[in-house]
Amino acid sequence: MYDICCIGHITLDKVVTPKQVVYMAGGTSVYFSNAIRTMGLSYHLITAIAETEMAFVTELRSKQIGVTVLPSKHTVNFENIYKQNQDHRVQNVLQKSDPFLTEQLASVEANFFHLGPLLADDMTVELIQMLAKKGKVSLDVQGFLRKVNNQKVYPVDWAEKKQALPFIYMLKANEEELEMLTGQTDIRKGAMLLADWGVKEVVITLGSKGSVIYQEGNFYEIPAYKPLAVIDATGCGDTYMAGYLTKRIQGDGVHAAGCFAAAMATLKIQASGPFTGTASEVLALISGNN
Repeated sequence: MYDICCIGHITLDKVVTPKQVVYMAGGTSVYFSNAIRTMGLSYHLITAIAETEMAFVTELRSKQIGVTVLPSKHTVNFENIYKQNQDHRVQNVLQKSDPFLTEQLASVEANFFHLGPLLADDMTVELIQMLAKKGKVSLDVQGFLRKVNNQKVYPVDWAEKKQALPFIYMLKANEEELEMLTGQTDIRKGAMLLADWGVKEVVITLGSKGSVIYQEGNFYEIPAYKPLAVIDATGCGDTYMAGYLTKRIQGDGVHAAGCFAAAMATLKIQASGPFTGTASEVLALISGNN
């Protein structure tokens, strides 16, 4: 029985910023796994990847991250293009992986399942429902709101949201994803609507403007910590959720967990690639801003 099991594809990423072009492994699976590995929890990753990219798995395992690899003909290939404002990006999908199947995950046991779909057909509602019978389901909703047409990524609503959301304990979205999902431009109205549809904890990340969490009728305003430099925002949301889930599982309240998550995301944005810090460094950043 794991504290957290993350399910998501490893991607082959091309990250383009005004300062550089970097090729690296990516996806929720990579950024979340790296961020949570030193947090003192029992953790496991389930991913699907082509044989040609197995070096990415070898690297994760070299960091003592437990990984189960499911077969896939291809590795999903993303191109992320950032302009000067790294709160937003343009995405292209050059290649897709095989989806996760219910029967492949029937024997996995965890207290929390963190789902990181990258595209709408990565996971089914039936898979979410099955996992919800075993533990609490945490979802980064972004992948369910993406449609690929001629390699370009376009925002779309999640057609099966009403069937799936009652089985989601915790959901993360940014403000654009929240509007696509709920039709609301008002953050609070959108969060309350998601709660009405069944989500227990709604986490809305707002980039450099901080984040808002809605739980049991209460809103929590989480500040953003100013980074020393903005190098690469890819994976900041995954890093945030690694911090938030860690602290919620360890018994922290919503606000404290949100602040820890925000500080982790700040440390991550200061460098290219996944988060490499420790809980002590995160707490030091928070302490230095109080």
